[in-house]
Amino acid sequence: MKILGIIPARGGSKGVPRKNIKLLVGKPLIAYTAEVALKSKFINSLIVSSEDKQIIEAAKSLGIEVPFKRPNELALDTTPTLPVILHALDFYKNQDIYFDAVCLLQTTSPFRTVEFLDKAIQTFIDKNTDSLVSVQEVPHEFNPHWVFEQDNFGNLKIATGEKQIISRRQDLPKAFHRDGSIYITKTNILLEQNSLFGNSTSYIESPKEWYVNIDTIEDWVKAEKIAKTKF
Repeated sequence: MKILGIIPARGGSKGVPRKNIKLLVGKPLIAYTAEVALKSKFINSLIVSSEDKQIIEAAKSLGIEVPFKRPNELALDTTPTLPVILHALDFYKNQDIYFDAVCLLQTTSPFRTVEFLDKAIQTFIDKNTDSLVSVQEVPHEFNPHWVFEQDNFGNLKIATGEKQIISRRQDLPKAFHRDGSIYITKTNILLEQNSLFGNSTSYIESPKEWYVNIDTIEDWVKAEKIAKTKF
């Protein structure tokens, strides 16, 4: 399977200004993702997609290809991830280069190991699903079977649609949320269904002690603690 690794890294960031090249315990944030992805035995080509000159220069200094500059209209706060991926695939299509799947690695979830990344890709290949995402288990108090929504009368109803609540924590099925670290999707799903997920999604559970999704200064402080003790 021929896999394109994409690290999206735009210049604008309100919560933590310039976070992609901000030094996290001595090295730019983007380096944590780049160094691992470059060592993967499954990723055939690794690129950074950015509109920002400084980020592009930083990526190149880390040994990552930057074959194009992302259009500014695809680097807004409101820009979804999918158009960024499709832009990269279209760039390669114009050169008659094709990939079987795309592995998206976000800098804002910087902590992975090469072994974990390759295990995720191997799981994706073995399961033969349309996609794979890395996840964290949802704490039982936030399990969807214990979450309520407002009904048409302003009262509460169980979010899953069940009539009776599961009373015992031990009886709750496991639930997961995306942690933002790894997304892998077959190229035909991206192009034909315009979807990151398709009809079948496998998963890999990330270690809780690595988890951070950097969006605020508080997240950055947490990331510094993890980097100092574990990475």
